[in-house]
Amino acid sequence: MDNKMRIMIVDDELIVRESLLNWFEKYGHEMDTAASGSEALEKLELKPFQLLFVDIKMPGMDGLELLEKVKEEYPDTMVVIITAYGSIESAVKAMRTGASDYLLKPFKPGQLSLVVERIICQQKITSDYHYLKEHLEQITRFDNIVGQSAPMKKLYSLIPEVAQSNSSILITGETGTGKELVAKAIHAKSPRAELPFIAINCGALPDTLMESELFGHRKGAFTGAAHARKGFLEIVSGGTLFLDEIGDISAKMQVDLLRVLEDKKMFSVGSKTPVEVDFRLISATRQNLEERIMDGVFREDFYYRINVIKIHLPTLRERKDDIELLVGHFMEKYSHETTKNVNRIKPDAITLLKSYDWPGNVRELKNAIERAVVLSKSRTLNAGDFSFLQPAREVVPTGQTLKAVQKEYILRILDEQDWQITRSAEILGINRVTLHKIIKRDNLKKRR
Repeated sequence: MDNKMRIMIVDDELIVRESLLNWFEKYGHEMDTAASGSEALEKLELKPFQLLFVDIKMPGMDGLELLEKVKEEYPDTMVVIITAYGSIESAVKAMRTGASDYLLKPFKPGQLSLVVERIICQQKITSDYHYLKEHLEQITRFDNIVGQSAPMKKLYSLIPEVAQSNSSILITGETGTGKELVAKAIHAKSPRAELPFIAINCGALPDTLMESELFGHRKGAFTGAAHARKGFLEIVSGGTLFLDEIGDISAKMQVDLLRVLEDKKMFSVGSKTPVEVDFRLISATRQNLEERIMDGVFREDFYYRINVIKIHLPTLRERKDDIELLVGHFMEKYSHETTKNVNRIKPDAITLLKSYDWPGNVRELKNAIERAVVLSKSRTLNAGDFSFLQPAREVVPTGQTLKAVQKEYILRILDEQDWQITRSAEILGINRVTLHKIIKRDNLKKRR
């Protein structure tokens, strides 16, 4: 156990207190003991403890009463109930009151180690969640979804309206239009805002891995499943699940998700016991799902289930009036992050940026500004800082095969992004592995 905790053993038996204290001190934990519930509360008042092991049967205040007081006054303190007189009723009551675990005496030392390791992981997840929640509140304000064009004003008025319902939402739009950012904004404005927001890119996961990620699995459910694992459908409980590129999921996964959406229950891989789930589903796609239904690769019933409310995001080409605002926003962001005071841009640069077609939309513009700020030799950006951008609406030579045109387009994006594979893949709407395969297959080489 690498992480150290401040732990208190609360038990009226001296031998139990001393044996547990000695065991945990070997691993470097800061330890203390209490012979009663009232003594434990007195020590908690003097200094905080991260974890309490509490005997359920003690004279005066019993373990369940102490658990209730601890969770009421010190909600961040974890409590593990220990007892030699276990019953289903007491176990259920303890867990409902807020106990992190329930152990029957006698227990092996190894069990204690596993319990503490799990609680350390749980505390880290809770800590990360609070940090990310605070970060999310900062990045999902509407002032981070930049734009004053008519399509954006319409979006601003729509987000608070749809946020109040539990209906499934489908966000459509080209790669780089900000679908995940809009999903986060909807979550942040919803009654579920205090609960988790989990995003999964369906296009980046093989079908078998996605099943395990979403539904979880029992120990031994498949080769390599050494431990049971909760899936995101269970972890997100009460919050919002965002499935990006939902058009890429298999027919089997569509059926499995449809069943979950209709029944509000799921089965972990290898389990026959249903688990109730409660989440708000927001999906996104760059694809035309109606065409995929016609092609027989996307289920119509699943489509209507995820498409109760539809939000279509405009391309950057459709809102070029917002480019100057976006440029200012990203310049401020990257000037701060890089500590380079690049805070001005010349009119010739704005004209160039507005003339470009932005196939990668806002994400591509963001990447372009970041690159220009990082490489700039002065405080002012000019057209020369964006020489890596090709002129808009280049004429495609006639008489070329589709493969040749595709090869040329991929090369152009790679060159524009200085062969940064991740960014190029995002703009092209494919994953990094696919792009690497295309580069190798077509023997693509850097031209400049």
